[in-house]
Amino acid sequence: MTTISLSTVQLRRDDVLMTHELLAAGYTDRDITRMVRSGELHRLRHGAYTFGQLWRELDEVGRRKLVAHATLRSARSPAALAGPSAADVLGVPVWDMGDTTHLVRLDQLANRHKCKKVQHRGSILVEDLTVRGGIPITSGTRTALDMIAITDIAHALVTVNGLLHVRETTPELLRRRAAGLQHDPHTADTAIVLDLADPRPESAGESLTVYLCWAQGLPMPIPQFEIRDRNGRLIGRVDFAWPELGVFVEFDGKLKYERYRRPGESVADAVLREKAREDAIRETTSWRCIRIVWADLFQAERTAARIRAAFAAGRWSAA
Repeated sequence: MTTISLSTVQLRRDDVLMTHELLAAGYTDRDITRMVRSGELHRLRHGAYTFGQLWRELDEVGRRKLVAHATLRSARSPAALAGPSAADVLGVPVWDMGDTTHLVRLDQLANRHKCKKVQHRGSILVEDLTVRGGIPITSGTRTALDMIAITDIAHALVTVNGLLHVRETTPELLRRRAAGLQHDPHTADTAIVLDLADPRPESAGESLTVYLCWAQGLPMPIPQFEIRDRNGRLIGRVDFAWPELGVFVEFDGKLKYERYRRPGESVADAVLREKAREDAIRETTSWRCIRIVWADLFQAERTAARIRAAFAAGRWSAA
């Protein structure tokens, strides 16, 4: 059995080890099998591995990115990551799109759909491509339009808003590039998504709240609305507001209080601080607050009824 340390194998920046690299470093097929069984290596796909410890430490997005990198390195034709796989690399939200890797072929040949891999079709312009961390991917603009083409309005809006939020694209770029893709039969929802798209929502849950309002026929709220007192002093910022109806919405995501904890602050401290902020806003405005959690997004009619009830009971009538 070989005694070469796995740490001596030269890794690319994407932390992917191909079989031929392991063999070149002195390992045998039997060694590779043994290391996978022991957990020292983790198999990403046929012919591609990573360190087992690294895999165990990664979150869901990190694992998808690593598998996507391995898939790209295994591609037999020139390709780039596309759709949700490109969105992961760009660091924007991808909601409920599974763990399939999406590629776009650069040789203009027909697409193929294999297990855990989708190859997109369609013309690719130079402006549609970029490179991040040595990995070729579709640009923010093309990624947004691909998401619209391959999924529904709600799923696409999550990623499109994320791309706008981090300035990987702009509404102007999206509309200009979309005009060149109008022949694509899968882009019937493009106009709707682009009308709803907004860089202000800061999470997937907030984007889905926008979708819920649209789908349920509610007035569209103002995202990230600043509340100020009579002297113009900032009291706080709310996720969504209907100033004329006297209602605001706060979306409580799974990681909200963890993410926005201040140094030395516990989750309980963050919750209490959030409650004090909400009280200050209500005292300043006399508005009603609706808190939405993930479960509410999947009970859209009931959640919309809560919001309408708040309109009716608010300082201003919805009538």
